[in-house]
Amino acid sequence: MNATDTSVTVIGLGLMGQALARVFLEAGHPTTVWNRTAAKADQLVADGARSAPTVGDALKASSLTVVCVTDYRAVHELLGASDVELDGTTLVNLTSGSSAQARETARWAESHGARYLDGAIMAVPPTVGTAEAVMLYSGPQAHLDAHKSALDALGTVTYLGADHGLASLYDVAGLAMMWSVLNAWLQGTALLMAAGVDAATYASFARQIAVGVAGWLPGYAQQVDSGSFPAEVSALETDARAMAHLIEESEAMGVNAELPRLIKALADRSIAAGHGGEQYPVLIEEFGKPRTG
Repeated sequence: MNATDTSVTVIGLGLMGQALARVFLEAGHPTTVWNRTAAKADQLVADGARSAPTVGDALKASSLTVVCVTDYRAVHELLGASDVELDGTTLVNLTSGSSAQARETARWAESHGARYLDGAIMAVPPTVGTAEAVMLYSGPQAHLDAHKSALDALGTVTYLGADHGLASLYDVAGLAMMWSVLNAWLQGTALLMAAGVDAATYASFARQIAVGVAGWLPGYAQQVDSGSFPAEVSALETDARAMAHLIEESEAMGVNAELPRLIKALADRSIAAGHGGEQYPVLIEEFGKPRTG
């Protein structure tokens, strides 16, 4: 079917839900919306959407339903109501949660006859509908393929695999990356601001460093996947000495040293385990196990 032949329902009209519904509407899809606070649908209805009186009516209105609500508990409360029929429905759940919640919800939805995809939105509402918005999906590929023409409207479709939990895992892994980069930049910014250098001046240099480090990832990934960490660039024990220097410099400049101390603690444990002569990615062994005590 053509993209605009696909009818779509959006359940949940927070800022992100509204953005999703608006993109479907602007792409020409017959769009039905539902939200607990019905007034949030007013502008969308004025622009051509249909507001369903109940969740059950919203599900019946379309061949594809996108859910974007507060949490997975809300998903179950809404879709598990006695007047809701899921049999034959395709559900794409873009609600944020854990991989365990995604897998449990997939089992629950499928036991009620729904075709289920779990997903995650790697974007902010204003970018939804552009290539910049990366939309992660996991679950049976056939379900995605059946509605890809409609889902393409939301952004760059990225299929991760049949495991329903993968979208949530990629989501939090991406957040870990984002916060780590930002925290590293803030650490360096605090150091330089203590010497009178403003954040804007440092940002350009920091961006060069971030891009350079990103270029190392494919090679480092090969080491992680192979479980072999030859010191081709620098040994971990050499990096640990630089970490100590960062801690000393931070303290001397009156800057919080908690972050570099945490990183060095990981390195020290790895060195104590006999990995001082290996390359930095050997720390995956520390990241891959829970902290005891």
